[in-house]
Amino acid sequence: MTWFRSEGYALTRLVFARSLGVVYLIAFLNAVNQFRPLLGDRGLLPVRLFVRNATFREAPSLFIFFPHDRAFAIGAWVGVALSCVVVSGIADAFGTWMVALVWALMWALYLSFVNVGQTFYGFGWESILLEAGFYAIFLGGRYTNPPVILIFLERWLLFRVMFGAGLIKMRGDPCWRHLTCLNYFYETQPMPNPLSWFFNWGPQWTKSGGVLVNHFSELIVPFGYFFPQPVAMIAGLITIAFQLTIFASGNLSWLNFLTMVLAIPTLDDRFFEKLGLHAPPANPPALAYRGVVYALAALVAYLSIQPIRNMISPNQVMNTVYNRLHLVGTYGAFGSITRPRYEVIVEGTDENVILPSTKWREYEFKAKPGATGRMPPQIAPYHLRLDWLMWFAALSNYDQHPWFVNFMAKLLENDRPVLGLLRTNPFPDAPPKFVRAELFEYHFTTPRERSQTGQWWKRQFVDHYFPPVSLSDPRFRGLLERQGWLEP
Repeated sequence: MTWFRSEGYALTRLVFARSLGVVYLIAFLNAVNQFRPLLGDRGLLPVRLFVRNATFREAPSLFIFFPHDRAFAIGAWVGVALSCVVVSGIADAFGTWMVALVWALMWALYLSFVNVGQTFYGFGWESILLEAGFYAIFLGGRYTNPPVILIFLERWLLFRVMFGAGLIKMRGDPCWRHLTCLNYFYETQPMPNPLSWFFNWGPQWTKSGGVLVNHFSELIVPFGYFFPQPVAMIAGLITIAFQLTIFASGNLSWLNFLTMVLAIPTLDDRFFEKLGLHAPPANPPALAYRGVVYALAALVAYLSIQPIRNMISPNQVMNTVYNRLHLVGTYGAFGSITRPRYEVIVEGTDENVILPSTKWREYEFKAKPGATGRMPPQIAPYHLRLDWLMWFAALSNYDQHPWFVNFMAKLLENDRPVLGLLRTNPFPDAPPKFVRAELFEYHFTTPRERSQTGQWWKRQFVDHYFPPVSLSDPRFRGLLERQGWLEP
């Protein structure tokens, strides 16, 4: 058995580290492409305004001291470079302490983005990535066997991700207990993908059975992570297969990919050797290295008290951090399923006066449903933050999402960075005179309807979401000024 031996996880460490490096690479590229228009100097929720009321202790971040576009760009590109150093294996060539330095820099940089990212970085997978990345600081180099306790710390993170998700479902929406949640989920999830339509119209047994598989994978399988081999390996492979099916049915950012990466520590070197990989000669971990890892394990044990209390509580909450370092949090997803699907459709016009006959042109987003004839694209494991926030915005009023008001102002300015987050700009030559937003109810077309019309969606007008406004509208300008987005 390899339950308590340090040997047998050198290849596991190698594959896990490189795979986690890929996730970090995606996350930093995401910051390169999206942080400036969302949170930059002239972004939708500028960090420069956030840091006026935040201290480093409240939000540990390098950007508390440098809340400007140049610092964001440097931080994101340095993160990309460090991720490439990990993925390429260059970091391994310099030994345990150099590996620790590279991972520590990556963790600190991404923590800096998350802690000032406000609602645009308020997703559970940000904390999961940070926690996994913090443990990776202690993984050691290529020629050192990682202490097995470190492998179990990553499994403990995976357990909380999976078991927490299973518990929140059983305590949440009754459709999970009635085996009917997948009757709605494929259509109403935040970001459907090209296969979501097909999953939605699959036989009923696939949807009822899918819920049963979900319960088995999230409530029973996670306990296998802590058993000796081959039980841990079987549990890990089931988790990977389960996450692959979710990945195939929708765009959940890098959550599914990251969860599959977290399952790698359930596999030992014998598994990877059967795939043709060979472990390099490795030495037992040094005494000082083991001591640091044991201290880390003691810290994690202490920080686990609150998450354990949360999991056994009938009032369980999901995706909660108990410290600003995002260590040992509470995770879970889709405790409730929305039904039906609502979408906010943003439109503009270049006419000077709003009349019943005014022609409005629709802005198209990169992934969220808009045009009914467009097939949902495959985006994951990349993350389109604005598209996701538009899904949340449709579930409530715009006044609960202050960034939306600034978004409308950016459209009236034809702000290039913000427009770069969209798929189309219907006003390429001059800004619109007015913009507005309407609320629609969306449903997948039936197989017969899609065969006849070629449409993927059908939609029906529900209500006005945001009134027509122009930059000369005094009430609109006053709202922007009160939020600090427009100088009085």
